[in-house]
Parts: sequence; C-alpha cells; structure tokens
Amino acid sequence: MKILIIDDDFHIRELLKETLTKENYEVTEAKDGYTGLDILAKEDFDVCFLDVWMPEIGGIDVLTKIKKDFPGVEVIMISGSAKIDQAVRATKLGAYDFLEKPLTIEKVISIVNNIEQFRKVQDIEFKKNDIDDEMIGSSPSINKIRELIANSAKSDARVIILGENGTGKELIARAIHDQSIRRNKPFVSINCAAIPENLIESELFGHVKGAFTGAVDGRIGKFVLANFGTMFLDEVADMSLATQAKLLRVLQEMQLTPIGSTEVIKIDVRVIAATNKDIKEEIKKGNFREDLLYRLNVIPINVSPLKERKSDIPELVAYFNKKLSAEHKKEMKVFSPEALEYLTQYSWPGNIRQLRNIVERLIVMVNEIDITQEDILKYIDTEESYKKIQDIFATRYDELKLNVAREEFERDFIQRKLKENDYNITKTAKVLGVYPSNLYLKINKLGIKVDESKSK
Repeated sequence: MKILIIDDDFHIRELLKETLTKENYEVTEAKDGYTGLDILAKEDFDVCFLDVWMPEIGGIDVLTKIKKDFPGVEVIMISGSAKIDQAVRATKLGAYDFLEKPLTIEKVISIVNNIEQFRKVQDIEFKKNDIDDEMIGSSPSINKIRELIANSAKSDARVIILGENGTGKELIARAIHDQSIRRNKPFVSINCAAIPENLIESELFGHVKGAFTGAVDGRIGKFVLANFGTMFLDEVADMSLATQAKLLRVLQEMQLTPIGSTEVIKIDVRVIAATNKDIKEEIKKGNFREDLLYRLNVIPINVSPLKERKSDIPELVAYFNKKLSAEHKKEMKVFSPEALEYLTQYSWPGNIRQLRNIVERLIVMVNEIDITQEDILKYIDTEESYKKIQDIFATRYDELKLNVAREEFERDFIQRKLKENDYNITKTAKVLGVYPSNLYLKINKLGIKVDESKSK
C-alpha cells in the first residue's frame, strides 16, 4: 500500500516514515496541507496520516477536500490536543480513525494492517460485483421491483427482501447499493445461515486477539468493514435469538464493541436484510424477534418465484446463453421453440439459480449448436430430484455441522449422477465438470460404492 503523511512536525513525519517503511509500505511525506493535496493530485495513495493543527490550511479542511476529490483514500487524523468533538466531526466527514499524540508504533502498525485487510475485502466485494448478473426481465413483478429499488436507493432506510432461494435477493441488494450515495463505499455480504452459531458474532462484530480459545489474531467485523457502505444480512431469519438480540442493539445504537474489547466503535452502515422464510410465521413460532423485524422492515421487497413470472424466462435464457457461452469460449446455442417452451413451462423449484445452472450445463455438454427439448430432458434435474436434494440438505442442516452437511449433499448428488451415467467415471466427471482423477478422490473420500466392472 502507498501511504502519505501530511504533518508540519518533522519528527512525527520521520517516526511514521521509519515505522511504516520497516513494514514494507511505500511512504511519501508532505510538510503542509497544500503540498499534500498537490501530491494526491499526481499520485494514487491508499492511506493518509493527517495532522489536525497545521498552518495555512487545517487538517479538517484538508480532510474535507480529500474525501471529496480522492474518496478512495483512507484518512487517519492525528492531533496533539485531541478533543471529543474534533474526533466526532472528523469521523462524520469520513476519517477512518482519530489518533492522539504521542503516537505508539503498535497502534500505527495495527491500524494500517486493519486498513490493508479492509482493502482486501473491498477488492473481493468489487470483483464479485463485476461478475454479478444483471436484473433481467420485463414482467410486471420485476418492473415493480425496479421501481422499489430506485425509490429505496435514494434514502438510507433499511430494506428487507423476502423471497425463495435462488430468486436473486442479493442481486436486488447490490442494485440498491449501486444506485445509492454509498455506491463508492463497500458492499459487504454475509450469509447468516452458513456460519456456525459460535462464530457468527465474531464475523459480524469482530474480536480482539485472545478474546476466546482459538482467537490467535484479531478480526475486523463485517459491520466495521462495511462502514459508510452497505451491509447485506442474507438469511437473517437463521440467526439465533441471542445473536438477534446483539444485532438489535447494534442497529439501535449504531455502535458496537468487538468481542474481548472495551473499545466502542461507532458505525455508519446501511443495512439490507433478506430471508427465504415466512418471517411472520417465524415470529409466531418464537424463532425471530418482532422488535428486530420492526428495525429491519422499513421498506419490504417481495420477490416472486420464477414460476410466477414465466414471461421473463426467454429473456433470462437468452441472457445466460450469451454470457455463459462467452465465459466458456463457446459458440452461442440456438434453443428450438419446443425447448424454449419446455423451459418456460417448467416450475423451477430452484428459481433463477437453477435456470442459470441448466443453461450452463447445456452450453458445456451439448456439442451441437441447436438445443432440443430432448437435450433439456437429458440434462435437467427433475423437479422431484431437485426437491429431494433440497429436502435432504434442509432437514439435516440443523443436526449436522456445515462441513458434514456439505458432504451429505455431495454424496447424494454424485451418487445420482453416477447412476444416470451408468457408473461411467469418465462420463460422470465430464457432466460434473471435473477431472476423472478428482472424481475418484471424491468418491473414495465420501465412501461411495461403485461397481468396478462398470467404472471407466
């Protein structure tokens, strides 16, 4: 990372430069605010240490200009006579942190390391955003969602997105973020159903080193990583009541304390939540806090399952055909009228996610340009088999650890594909998109019995 130090105190500049250079960071100095702004105009920097009290132009004014003209730079304010009101003002203007002199080497290194970790997460999120699918369709329901997205994006009001798995709830959340004033800040997503209960609080709020057994390093919580941006809580109804209570308090106070720490961190985060469950039914069962729903449910967005907006399916097929053919470096397929009609009338229990997977499978597996109805019948999962896989995973999820549940899913799926391909390892591996050697290893690991006389 590249770091700029703006301070009129030569000794402070030297201390910071020596400390950060030893940590292999590229460091540049500026003796006043105007010089620092000139340097920023010529070079890209990741972090700026900025003194509050300087001649000619003060640090707060420089901070304002940096956040306006160079919003990608994280600014750490430093002052020899820090006051609470100064720290609050600097934070509201977008400062990452506020340090009081005399500076400690440990604190300086810690905060820069935190920013570096923060940047890595940002890079991952922005890359994910680059490959996300567009919102495709022109049905009344999808147009209504576009309208809700446009209206809700103008404010910081919390949004809850309700809909079945695979309907594109995260895509909607990203669209809200991308159209909001926070679009140049992080979009951080967490799947609340995929993280074990003993880790979810640490993932959300962070922890310090030694906070609990196994905490060999500190962790920045997702809420801090999302500061000034958007936090997407996917499958929020899968949180335990204990975690819900902690989340409710954070949303009420907009501040948090990492596990094992006494430091209170103020946050400015827009929260978007989503769930595939009937949230009101979960409240009746005592599984979800009603007061938390009130905090989240300012703007509700209900997403229809794909079977209720079948007119969008031809557009989705065309979109995935073009996108995925390019990704796999294959010529676009031509779907026959009968094939397209079959896809349109299919019930799609897995919604858009399942449709995307089937189109990709057809692009990879069918050698001919033309896709017929027979091709689809050969490669599509029947509704019954798809629901069976989902039911197995859903019913056993609560009783198994995540990795065990994943193995159950993989074992059932591989066994089914082996049977469909007459236990031909080479053919099954091709269908699954893996090397035969990798499939052999997976079969052995999962303890799947294969008729050696049929396997090839």
